[in-house]
Amino acid sequence: MGAPDSPGRVEHVDGAGGLATMAKAALPAVPGVNQLPGIKKTSRTLPDLELRRDDVEVRRDEVDRYAEVCGFPRRDTAPVPYLHMLAFGLHMAMMTDAAFPFPAIGSVHLENTIAQHRPVAIGERVSLGLRAANLRTSTKGRAWDMLVTGTVGDEVVWESTSTYLRLGGGDKEHGDRGTELAPVEARGAVWEVPENTGRRYAAVSGDRNPIHLYPLTAKALGFKRHIAHGMWSKARCIAALENRLPDAVQVTVAFKKPIFLPGKVRFGAARREDGYGFTLVDPRTGAPHLLGRATAL
Repeated sequence: MGAPDSPGRVEHVDGAGGLATMAKAALPAVPGVNQLPGIKKTSRTLPDLELRRDDVEVRRDEVDRYAEVCGFPRRDTAPVPYLHMLAFGLHMAMMTDAAFPFPAIGSVHLENTIAQHRPVAIGERVSLGLRAANLRTSTKGRAWDMLVTGTVGDEVVWESTSTYLRLGGGDKEHGDRGTELAPVEARGAVWEVPENTGRRYAAVSGDRNPIHLYPLTAKALGFKRHIAHGMWSKARCIAALENRLPDAVQVTVAFKKPIFLPGKVRFGAARREDGYGFTLVDPRTGAPHLLGRATAL
């Protein structure tokens, strides 16, 4: 991981976005509307831009709400993926910036890597900066990375790389194939994933993408039912492994098939020389929803 060169433009973002941001995100995906000046996506490159949220308090009440939704115990430190939630507004602000080349709605979250250099304590104040980088051709379309760095003072405590995909125009032979993660046999518990999981996670994360909320809103975007957030599924897996992971840890996942709500998933984890491999699968078919690995930093 690591930040790219200094950006040409730095902007500060307040909060997690909300419904107004989601509405702005949806406009470039609406036929006809997406051709209007100021909405039409015309850029072919990622913007030379850094977005920031500075001096954000890690609050007990918000951490506890997140922990309850994702299955973490109550602790005096934030769960490993918690700062992704604080950075979600930066992701949305970047993808709704006029200079960003792709609409937010319809962009697929393919992979996520989080590097926690040390746990962040309740009450600490974190500053977050986001850049978009590494636009490339994948096997299925155009992919890019969202790079987030979290600092306490001058100390880098947390980093993440979220890889997104825009379908279409890929190169099956020469395109980027993404991170190769070894499969894991799922022999663990079967978890019930309730119908309201997407709405509960949206309430704590700010990610109110319609594909996660209700069957009708998901069908409007081409899904047979609403689906769980990928970052909820990653968080739920980390929660199951948390007491086996070191304080300084890197966790990478690749998102595979969506989890339709309500649903069931089977968890699996295996000890490896460099840490743990883990997975979530459909308990009936064995088809993977997520593949992951956790290693010490």
